[in-house]
Amino acid sequence: MPANDQDNRPDPDTLLARIEADTEREQRGKLKVFFGACPGVGKTYAMLSAARALQSQGREVVVGLVETHGRSETAQLLDGLELLPPKVVAYQGRELREFDLDAALARKPTLLLVDELAHSNVPGSRHPKRWQDVEELLAAGIDVWTTVNVQHLESLNDIVGNITGIQVRETLPDRVFEQAAEVALVDLTPDELMQRMKEGKVYLPQQAERAIRNFFRKGNLIALRELALRRTADRVDAQMREYRTDQAIETVWQAKERLLACIGPGAGGDRLVRAAARLAADLHADWIAVYVETPALQRLSEANRDKILRTLALARELGAETATLAGQEDTQTLLAYAVSRNVSKLVVGKSLRTGLSRMLRAPLSDRLSALAEDVDVYVVAHEAEARSPAEAVSTPFILDPESVPMARWPGYVWAGVACALATVLAQVVSPWLDLANIIMLYLLGVVAVAVRYGQGPAILASFLCVLAFDFFFVPPKLSFSVADTRHLLTFSIMLGVGLTISRVAASLRYQTRVAMYRERRTRALNELGRELAGALLPADIVDISHHHLEGLFQSQVCILLPDLQEKLHAPAPLPGHQELPLDPAIAQWVYDHQQPAGMGTQSLPGAPMYYLPLKAPMRTRGVLALLPSQKRLLFQPEQARLLETFAAQIALALERVHFVEVAQDALVRMESERLRNGLLSALSHDLRTPLTVLAGLADSLPLAGPPLPEAQAEIAQAIRTESLRTSTLVSNLLDMARLQEGHVQLRREWQPLEEVVGASMQILAIPLARHEVVVNLPADLPLLELDSVLMERVFCNLLENAAKYTPAGSRIEIAARNEGDRVTITVADNGPGLPPGREESLFEKFTRGQDESSVAGVGLGLAIVRAIVQAHKGTVRGENRPEGGARFIITLPAGEPPVVVPEI
Repeated sequence: MPANDQDNRPDPDTLLARIEADTEREQRGKLKVFFGACPGVGKTYAMLSAARALQSQGREVVVGLVETHGRSETAQLLDGLELLPPKVVAYQGRELREFDLDAALARKPTLLLVDELAHSNVPGSRHPKRWQDVEELLAAGIDVWTTVNVQHLESLNDIVGNITGIQVRETLPDRVFEQAAEVALVDLTPDELMQRMKEGKVYLPQQAERAIRNFFRKGNLIALRELALRRTADRVDAQMREYRTDQAIETVWQAKERLLACIGPGAGGDRLVRAAARLAADLHADWIAVYVETPALQRLSEANRDKILRTLALARELGAETATLAGQEDTQTLLAYAVSRNVSKLVVGKSLRTGLSRMLRAPLSDRLSALAEDVDVYVVAHEAEARSPAEAVSTPFILDPESVPMARWPGYVWAGVACALATVLAQVVSPWLDLANIIMLYLLGVVAVAVRYGQGPAILASFLCVLAFDFFFVPPKLSFSVADTRHLLTFSIMLGVGLTISRVAASLRYQTRVAMYRERRTRALNELGRELAGALLPADIVDISHHHLEGLFQSQVCILLPDLQEKLHAPAPLPGHQELPLDPAIAQWVYDHQQPAGMGTQSLPGAPMYYLPLKAPMRTRGVLALLPSQKRLLFQPEQARLLETFAAQIALALERVHFVEVAQDALVRMESERLRNGLLSALSHDLRTPLTVLAGLADSLPLAGPPLPEAQAEIAQAIRTESLRTSTLVSNLLDMARLQEGHVQLRREWQPLEEVVGASMQILAIPLARHEVVVNLPADLPLLELDSVLMERVFCNLLENAAKYTPAGSRIEIAARNEGDRVTITVADNGPGLPPGREESLFEKFTRGQDESSVAGVGLGLAIVRAIVQAHKGTVRGENRPEGGARFIITLPAGEPPVVVPEI
């Protein structure tokens, strides 16, 4: 093979990833979006027209919800389409018609139409947004068609607001739009749209006049149309590049762009995030949103901290990876993180500082531009934002959730005390020390204050020490005047050294806190992993998890585990714990859908608790529910990642315990089966010979001499019957042992089914004599590739059961039908039927329909039937007939029988 052909071959890992993605995509429903620049362009009309055309081709189409807005042309297209009844919801004294998600999931059509994807649901609904309802429909395998306007895309929300002057509240994440399988652009020129408005085809006349004066101005429509065309063009371009990659048309070497958005505590964080999302979309790049927590930002107010969390949440919703960094200086921390993540572009906000504050400290964008050599810096304009009184209140930020904030005023008091103590000590030793040594005593006090109480008290101590040194030791003493001007330089150096020491000591103190916090998190993970590794029962895992999670996240914790029917059950409250506001329905939804829900999420955010699925590599093992004392203890990015790591460890431990139990059960079962099969094989071989001899002797008694009296003849016949019955039981035991050990080799030949059934009926002629047997085998039934001896045993066992468990005179029916690639055979009776609920367990070994019964048997007949049928690649099951009686259904593969040439 030429070298260039080898180079053009697709990468195996890429092919495997593509196959896995295609498999996952095939299991989900497909989303088609009818996309337009604004209302009135005909998205709903186009969607309904396409749906009617698809219905005419035989496709199942159901209308989940369509908003006609009084347009008669659109309403006419609903004729002939199945409409899903809306759900009527009472809200603020009114009855609102909403999309019924549960009814749609129960109906489960092939294609469902759901209009207005960005619509907000009534408060109290399962999901706040309709696009979340659609995601659940897609996960259930239902194809969905919907409509979206360009102003509803989250990344374009502020741009549309600037163009039209109207802020659109109903938005959806861009990822929902990007994951659509197909996007159909519905376009209309501004002149045509305005003409439709005037003709009343979009809004009612009064609404149309108001809309033309505001939103539907020609300039606005042109700009919105450009945004829609550009967004569609970007999607088409992405599809083109994906196609080239899939087909390996050309190998392209291109560095992957990665953006880093720097979020600060000031105004404009949302605008910065949206700008970064648009830039990342234009560059087809990954992007990260980070917030740097420096010592200067530790005293942010609660409102500002919540604002930062909301901004980070918006970034995650727009597709960003988020992180909170801790560092002494924001510039160096950001650049170090950018280098570690191979970031090519930094996106920062424009500084709002002016005048002296800007001169004292350069804006972040300027400092980054000066230090960044290989990274581009993009500056986004900020809008001015007024601060509320709540944001003006400054409260300490606690890096360690378990630490208790100390009041700041004792530090300043101790700054004065340290200065006084240094002064007293200096007065005592001043006869033996010169001024330079006394200065060292004061600096020692500054270091002690900085290490213990931080930078603010240390700065105060620096100034107090300089003043005390001047007042008590510099001539003229007890005065702040200075006789020798050279001491001014000494004061300046002393103050500068004191301030430097205070800053360095405070920095070390902060870094120590960060290191201790990280060490505590690492230690907590190690301790949890070590204790979970030694857990042998699910209850032990739950107790260990409670102990670690409650302390680290300051939350009340509940772990719900599923039963054999995949249903979660809330455990009883632990001793000393109050009852939690746990909602089992939410927990079950989280378990079924493997998505977080509850507080702080997009699904049921009004719930008081946070529900997280415990996802293990093989499957979900339960649900973790938390009730935090403070919301930020769970939803800061670092805390959220730590909680996810804890949940993953707990899920792995539960899965390990599960498979240990499965392995132990399998080992015990294997040993039991081996012992049982060995015993059965030994007994059957040892019993078969004497039973055969006994039956032969019973047959020879009438022939040995003169005829036996009637009573003795009956005894001889009873001996023969019981011997043969016992021999049959032993044969069943031996056959079961052979089938279980896999020693039976099928001798399959093409033959008609009626011969096998006839041979079985002939063998059981005596037991079947008291019953009516009806055989209904079609003449066109194909030949089957069977082992006739084993299949005779199948029908013998089924017919024998029917004869034993039904009264004399009952009807036994044998029927078969051809179903293309398989043949279905039924053996039915009109007797008492199978025990309800035990239809499947009857096929297990040594299982009888009646535990105590006068009917002879050991419960192996049906087990042998299933083993033989499965050896023929078929299936067998039992059920009760609606009209009474039992029915066993055997399904065998039809195969490709040979062509039988009729004789001439």
